[in-house]
Amino acid sequence: MTGYVLTAMVAYFIGSIPTGYLFGRARGIDIRTSGSGNIGATNVFRTLGRSAGIAVLLIDALKGFLPTRYLLFGATPETREFHSMVAALFAILGHNYTCWLRFKGGKGVATSGGVLAALVPWAFLITLATWLLVIWLSRYVSLGSLVAATVLPVATYFTQSFTQSNRALLALTAVIGLLVIWRHRANFQRLRAGTESKLGAPRNPDPPAPAVNP
Repeated sequence: MTGYVLTAMVAYFIGSIPTGYLFGRARGIDIRTSGSGNIGATNVFRTLGRSAGIAVLLIDALKGFLPTRYLLFGATPETREFHSMVAALFAILGHNYTCWLRFKGGKGVATSGGVLAALVPWAFLITLATWLLVIWLSRYVSLGSLVAATVLPVATYFTQSFTQSNRALLALTAVIGLLVIWRHRANFQRLRAGTESKLGAPRNPDPPAPAVNP
């Protein structure tokens, strides 16, 4: 039990590193007051530019991948997979609810992607392809994330054999998908209202100047 607790704690603190916030601070910007106010890669991309957005995306993904793959305190061959699942869940929770920013973090897409690459690579590839396809067709990053989160447990179901640990893995991927959907609930409302920003479009374009009567 001590090994599981230690794994969970270290995974949480690794996941809680507020990458996007730190990148913004390095440029004198509080990312929480810019764009959507989110510290994730999409808002960093819009606010700080492509290179910063890509860097945050990769680092956030590593925050999920590395703990899931390597944080195995006290694990035995029989419990290794369960240790990985504990690390995976707490790395995502750390990113979503970082203790360094009053438990207000990102939406967990990149960190979840890193977790899935370590745990279920085939399901990850299917989910990633779905995410990219929806974004390419719609230009909405949030819609891609919502659809990919829905596809994730289905992809896991069809790419895993039915062992005890894999049933737990299926449950975990369902929880990960629900966390992503929950964190995107405001985006969902904006999508329904038609006010969500598309990829590549300015988030708050300046209104047209009023006409001046001659």
